[in-house]
Amino acid sequence: MDDIEGDHELPGYTPRAGSSLAPQNALTRGSEHTISLEDSKGHKWLLLSVKSRSPTPEFWPAFCSGDLISGSVTMDILKPESSKAIVVTVTAATTLIGQEGHEFLVIEKELWTPATTLPDGSTVPKLGKGHYTWPFEITLPNETEVLDCKEKKKFPLPPSFTERASPAYINYKIAVIVKRGVLKVNHTLTTDFTYVPITKPELPSSMLQKACKENIPFVGPEGDPEGWHILPPVAITGTLFGAKRANVDFSLALAKPLTYARGSAMPLWLTFTGTDEQALDLLANHQAIRVFLKRSLATGSDATSEHAGKHSDNFFVEITARAVFWPARGTSTTGKRLLQGEVNLKKTFKQSVVFPRFAVRYHLEVHPFEAIGFVHAPAVSGPLLTQPVNLTSFHATGIVMRSFAPSEYAEEIENFNNSVGLLENGNQRFYHHGGSGIS
Repeated sequence: MDDIEGDHELPGYTPRAGSSLAPQNALTRGSEHTISLEDSKGHKWLLLSVKSRSPTPEFWPAFCSGDLISGSVTMDILKPESSKAIVVTVTAATTLIGQEGHEFLVIEKELWTPATTLPDGSTVPKLGKGHYTWPFEITLPNETEVLDCKEKKKFPLPPSFTERASPAYINYKIAVIVKRGVLKVNHTLTTDFTYVPITKPELPSSMLQKACKENIPFVGPEGDPEGWHILPPVAITGTLFGAKRANVDFSLALAKPLTYARGSAMPLWLTFTGTDEQALDLLANHQAIRVFLKRSLATGSDATSEHAGKHSDNFFVEITARAVFWPARGTSTTGKRLLQGEVNLKKTFKQSVVFPRFAVRYHLEVHPFEAIGFVHAPAVSGPLLTQPVNLTSFHATGIVMRSFAPSEYAEEIENFNNSVGLLENGNQRFYHHGGSGIS
């Protein structure tokens, strides 16, 4: 069944009283989901209903940080049922392909036992023929305690993660269990649900905010030093048309605070300097510039480490986007070229997460330039620059980092994997590169 983890805006939902984590549009409920168990004659005798943020009942139920899971369990009993207890559980686990799942969240709420008082004030040793309904409410915690590197630590609840042929998953489930005692099989009714932590970037500089709100061009690092993170300059050396040596320096800047929302743009700025005007024109060309956003997925026991097994079968890398660049308005001069750029962060991208046995990280890489007539000398095999960045589930409060790319530059490059050779490590038969939402 499809779900909505890829959407950057979820439908409104009524959170628990006093919740400070609910998004500003959390005003009304999304939809109600009902699943059931039937007997051999098709009679629906056990039903689980849950209200959630999902836009329609066809999607999985969906919840955000601090949400209250509310619903009801209904039993329509045609003959006496000798149950020992009826409970509702909320569980979550990380699962690696071919291995047992590791539960990191278990919440159990007891709805009925033989000692439970019924609405009429009575208690019964077993449920007789009739129609019974038990409402329930379960509050999702914001964090959980998990064993990491042989030590128990607290982590924020991670987002749901499911992709076709992925080597690892994070699954959340709601279940109602009718416990039937020794030597009898319990009845279990289960549905998966999507969990989306509410994460947001901090606000960018006031000048970047003004540009977004008023739809005017960004001011670069020289005019707005507070708004940009400038990486160390890199010297490019090579030969032009096999005839002469050329030297050009470039510097890449990213809009602060290096955390960006899905469904927005990541603003970039490139500065080229040098004495050879021909070399500057060749390298400061949008077709020659190769800047990629990569996603890594670490699944091993050291997944929470920044140095997680990058050359092991538990580490998977793919390119998710390529940056586009265009000349910054009226700023290039003799010996200098300035380009504005951005990375399109699709709504379907997964948000960053670091959790025991499961971590999704992003980083921006500048690869060797590909300009006709220019050859790097000495040859360069790896990236020229690498910068980690984070992706969040929601936009910064009151601001959207919108796209400024002119239509002639905002080109889509759909198949990065075939053109660049994406899967750098890991077992290829498990990994799908589509970057799509949960399916």
